[in-house]
Amino acid sequence: MSITTSEIEARPVNSDEWQQIVDLRRAGVTISGIATRLQISRNTVRRALSFDEPPGDHRPRTGSSADALVPAITALLDENPEITVAQLHRSLQWNGSRNTLAQVVRRVRGDRATRQRKRDEAARTTITSDIPRFSTSFVGRNDDLRQLRLSLGDNRLVTIAGPGGIGKTRLAAEAAMDFRRAFADGVRFIELASLRNDTLLPQAILDALGFDDPDMPERSAQESLVESLRHRHLLIVLDNCEHLIDACAQSISAILRNTTHVKILITSREILAIPDERVHVLDPLSMTDEHDPERAGAAMELFENRAGAAIAGFSITDASRDAVRQVCTQLDGMPLAIELACARLNALSVNDLAARLDDRLSLLTVGNRGGPDRHRSLHATVEWSYDLCTAQEQILWARLSVFAEGFDLAMAESVCAGGPVDTGAVLDLLAGLVSRSVLRRDVENERVRFRMLETIRHFGAGKLSADEALRLRGVHLRWCADLVTSARKAWTGRGQERAGGRLRENRANLRLALQTALTDRTEETTSVASGFVATWFLWSSAFSVREHRMWVTSFLNLDTVTETRAAQLSATLGVLQTMQGDRGEAGRTLDDAARRARTLGDEATLAFALQTQGLNTYLGGDFEAGERHLAEALRLYEQIPESTDLMWTAHIEMGMLCSSNGETARAAEHFEFVRAQASGADEKWMLSYAVYGLGLVALVSGRYQRATEYATASLCLKRAFDDTVGATLVIDLLAWAEAASGAGERAAVLLGAASSMWDSFGMQLYGSRHWVQRREVYESRARTSLGDAAYEHARHRGATMSMSQLIAYALNEKRPDDAGATPHSNPELSPRERDIAQYVAEGLTNREIAAHMVLSVRTIDGHVSNLLRKLGVTRRRQVTAALIER
Repeated sequence: MSITTSEIEARPVNSDEWQQIVDLRRAGVTISGIATRLQISRNTVRRALSFDEPPGDHRPRTGSSADALVPAITALLDENPEITVAQLHRSLQWNGSRNTLAQVVRRVRGDRATRQRKRDEAARTTITSDIPRFSTSFVGRNDDLRQLRLSLGDNRLVTIAGPGGIGKTRLAAEAAMDFRRAFADGVRFIELASLRNDTLLPQAILDALGFDDPDMPERSAQESLVESLRHRHLLIVLDNCEHLIDACAQSISAILRNTTHVKILITSREILAIPDERVHVLDPLSMTDEHDPERAGAAMELFENRAGAAIAGFSITDASRDAVRQVCTQLDGMPLAIELACARLNALSVNDLAARLDDRLSLLTVGNRGGPDRHRSLHATVEWSYDLCTAQEQILWARLSVFAEGFDLAMAESVCAGGPVDTGAVLDLLAGLVSRSVLRRDVENERVRFRMLETIRHFGAGKLSADEALRLRGVHLRWCADLVTSARKAWTGRGQERAGGRLRENRANLRLALQTALTDRTEETTSVASGFVATWFLWSSAFSVREHRMWVTSFLNLDTVTETRAAQLSATLGVLQTMQGDRGEAGRTLDDAARRARTLGDEATLAFALQTQGLNTYLGGDFEAGERHLAEALRLYEQIPESTDLMWTAHIEMGMLCSSNGETARAAEHFEFVRAQASGADEKWMLSYAVYGLGLVALVSGRYQRATEYATASLCLKRAFDDTVGATLVIDLLAWAEAASGAGERAAVLLGAASSMWDSFGMQLYGSRHWVQRREVYESRARTSLGDAAYEHARHRGATMSMSQLIAYALNEKRPDDAGATPHSNPELSPRERDIAQYVAEGLTNREIAAHMVLSVRTIDGHVSNLLRKLGVTRRRQVTAALIER
């Protein structure tokens, strides 16, 4: 008995079939005719027509009439990942159903996302360093991002050039994040705006690289930089190079000549003008979409996005579109100018904004005829924003320009209050400047700091009179000196860690203050600056050993330095030279320091010089002279209660000398003394050295497991400080203990890392031959246990580790990037994105979410796209599982 199609039970249909059924019905085809044509039952046709929207797929796909377009769709997505279905429909000249095309596009996007996730999982671990992260979305620069990818593929140096406020830094940061997986050694993003001394450029790059790479005291910083990069495969981003253009050109040329796999991306208002340079000129954002002239361009898209952040629910309507276009046109599509203008929408309508901006621009253009058009527009926008500030906000804005990189509330109150700006008013004024987009508020380690964009900072500086600028530089210098003095007072107590953190976060301010003193060269500024640069431990918290030595040497060469300061500076310089293994120079410097101190009757400086002379001679192999100097220093310190920190270091150094002599009991006494004292004071830095010393005693005594335990405990303590010298010493000890215990591979990795770290600031093991010989014993053990090839491989692995990777390895910790992820591979959702994600998980449409959150549908569209990307999913129904997984 045969069964007709009309008697077949209705079955589910997919979206393609549903659309075909609907199209045929609309064309006048009967239900029976549709069933016959599509070879399905009439009941299935009736069921399909009962749905107002395409039903979900209930069976495997059998193909689509748009499948032949997959290659073309893929190519267009490669060119523009954000292309819409409507744009694809036009580009492909597709005559079929848009829903059919949309389904194929979704499948292609899903397949691409899956392949990308697999590539990410298989990719080598990469490293990112200080890449700026922005709370606002990236708008209007996808084409530039693609061009940068092509340019970096064919060139090793690419410059993003354009005027201030055009968006160079933002584009470079996006490129750094987007391209990071293409470089085995990752990406380093280095901000140069606060660096004022071009001679420090190679050292600043070295510091930011964080590789702890080879260097010798006799090498220049540039030579050390080249050596550190010789075998690297990474991308370096140098941001804001225009004020260091000659130094950048020289340094970059040297890097490119001496490396093969390093690529460099810079942002600058001025090009380098060297043969290797490929320039990418960053144009203003466009008013219309280049692919569809009927649609608004990136400038208006940015305006809507930033205005939506200022006023919840803002969207461009038919009534406001012309005014928005007028504003964006008058601002020449400059991103910074648009963002500053949008910040005014909390007080003005778009039409008012357009009218006031027009008047203000006309006035300011007349006053700046010599400047480029774009600079006129940017200057006018900042000037207009300045005029909208209160008189006190204007004064504070100008005064805040004295800071480099960043500052906090207390700093602003200390340096910038006075006259019409009372200390008590600074907090409210800062809040006002943040709300007006003049300041950027950052939260670092649960503390709020403020920053100015360089364009805004320069504008503020231009509002200061010469006398006011000179006065503020002096106040800023004294504040920096007070910061160092406070750190010195807290250095032997529980406030030490916070003091070290304050020095690190204000490194740029300290540099600026010292440069101010070297430029002014008055007796007062020299006295203040030389006093804080003579602080002996700044190399462990504010500067590298190399940079600290440079500053000390610079002030010693000034004829305005007093005899007392010269003695202190000489003693500090002797420490730095000793750590670098520059023993001959250190001996002469310390002799001079001791002579000056005796003449002055300065017993504190004399004790410091004698102590360091003891360390220097001991490392050189003269144990008897070393012990004599150290013993004399300890005797003097007993009479100087304020020199606790240096007295502890003398005990540590005496303990090291006793360990080398085989006097383990005496060594342990010195180390235990410091451990007890430091623990009682809740001090951590010298405690780490005392614990290290006890590990050294354990090693010499043959208690290798105990030595390992002490070394790892010391390393944990050192994490809170930028003490490369101490961390290197501990890593070497740990390597020796591992080798003695039979862990050859770990020993080889740690030995390679320690060797590289020593080279980063001086000679191996302070240039001490008897210390180097001790290491060679353990190196031999590790090499014998592994064999030459395996040993060299493991050693090279350690030599290329970053400090954070090395410490994690030394402490047997599991890092996220050990599994192939990067620190930014699971980005956090913003609070708004979390709210939207919950609504998506509940099944709400974008229009319903927009109604719930009082936002435009277009804004929600953008947020949903971003959160799907962040969650690593391609479909809305996958959001719930992704949230649970998080």
